[in-house]
Amino acid sequence: MKRLERTTGLFAFVRTVEAGSFSAAARIAGTTPSAVSKNVERLERRLGIKLFLRSTRSLALTTDGAAYYERIAPLLQALEEAGDALGEAGTARGRLRISLPGILGPILVDALTRDFMTRHPEIALEISITDRHVDLVREGYDVALRAGEVAATDWIARPLGTLPLVLVAAPAYLERAGVPASIDELREAAHIRYRLGARAYPIGFADGSRLAVDGAIDSDSGQAMRIAALNGAGIAPLLRAAVAGDLAAGRLVEVLPQKPLAAVPVQTLHAFGRFAPLRVRLFHDFVAAALAPHLLPR
Repeated sequence: MKRLERTTGLFAFVRTVEAGSFSAAARIAGTTPSAVSKNVERLERRLGIKLFLRSTRSLALTTDGAAYYERIAPLLQALEEAGDALGEAGTARGRLRISLPGILGPILVDALTRDFMTRHPEIALEISITDRHVDLVREGYDVALRAGEVAATDWIARPLGTLPLVLVAAPAYLERAGVPASIDELREAAHIRYRLGARAYPIGFADGSRLAVDGAIDSDSGQAMRIAALNGAGIAPLLRAAVAGDLAAGRLVEVLPQKPLAAVPVQTLHAFGRFAPLRVRLFHDFVAAALAPHLLPR
């Protein structure tokens, strides 16, 4: 019984940290705030430390509480996921915390909320849309989708394939500035550049050549670049998958189609080692199928 009580206290503590309050943790656990609070108090007495600073209006982790959470949360998560990791036959459940790049967000969020959640009703999604390269472990993400080269890490990268890039501009911009017919004319155009941190990326072509250009607008968001291009701010290199509808509708026009751009690798990343939870594997397979019509043939 004592071992069971200790486990209950640990889960109560972790759920409270992640939910932000005893009340929210109680809703997740299907119990009462008083029960959660008492379990955490028993844990504090056993450890001989204060895990939370409490007031009538707030609840905050102590320094000891934060350090304890960092050590214990991955262990409890592994316990909850052990059944999933044993085989494909289990039912996928639990919260799946995902990081998606903004330019692919509209495609994937639509598919995830329409189809993935229907197929896997016991998985709760938490979706973050950002082009920033999140730290999976420190920020608590289960899986991230990345478009572009990924630096070597201890995380597991599962390639999905490559997505074509295209240079695009709005008809209004091309009418005003002219349609570039050569690399020299392209160099003189107004450009919407992708910038990550201090680095502004040059235009990379499929033949391996690169073109460094000045930016009329720089952004670390592919979606912001798309909007700027639609508004006639200049020429932008964007994923064809993200602008296929704009091209079909004539809102954007491909520039220098005879000079194709280098394709972009896309992959999922997780930090679970060889034994990823079933929900992470299902996410990878689902995204692979959702992006398949847009990927270049292997």
